[in-house]
Amino acid sequence: MSRVFFGVLALVFVLALPLASLAAESVSPDDLPDLIQQRYESLKTFKADFEQELTNVASGEVETRTGTIWFKQPSQVRWETVSPEKELLVVGPDVAWNYIEDEELAIKYSVATLLDSKTILRFISGQANIKEDFVVQTEWQGADDVRAKWGKGFTVLKLIPKEAEPGMVLAFVGVEPETGLLRQVMIVDFYGNGNELRLSDVSLNVDLGSEMFTFVPPKGTQVEDNTQ
Repeated sequence: MSRVFFGVLALVFVLALPLASLAAESVSPDDLPDLIQQRYESLKTFKADFEQELTNVASGEVETRTGTIWFKQPSQVRWETVSPEKELLVVGPDVAWNYIEDEELAIKYSVATLLDSKTILRFISGQANIKEDFVVQTEWQGADDVRAKWGKGFTVLKLIPKEAEPGMVLAFVGVEPETGLLRQVMIVDFYGNGNELRLSDVSLNVDLGSEMFTFVPPKGTQVEDNTQ
């Protein structure tokens, strides 16, 4: 499985975080974990544009990807990358597809097998509790550098999984303190590679039909079936 593809799955956990606006009163960093949990429980669907940066710590190379993501509870995702090349990830109720248009290649996965990460699965299935599954820090060594990179005005939380996995040993989330609006997330894997996601033009509770989360490979596409 490509690092890009796994990176997308690791970022699926961001779908559990709050995307709804709150009253125009700053929320303290210590109160944000409870707010995240409350917002997740009420979130049904959303659509957002994204910009994703994948950083290879060994080479220093950074790849920027842009596109649109749709999400529907309890675990359905449509992630369309349009630049630098077209790639589609569709996670339906039972089957997931990764389609790379230029290569005319579609890879089919069982959702149960694909999302075998306990941390990720708990989030997208609605079973996660941010304070139970993560150590949440509002201050840590290097926090000012993270805030400087992400710009002024965000409240930044550091999340350390209580059961670390290769694809995610820690994460940072940036939230607007006045609105509770999630703006950015950074996933760091076991090797120190960074996977950063920035959301924009977020629409909540949009009408999403079931066809959004199904995929039929175009004629002539090579299909690799990894469901067994």
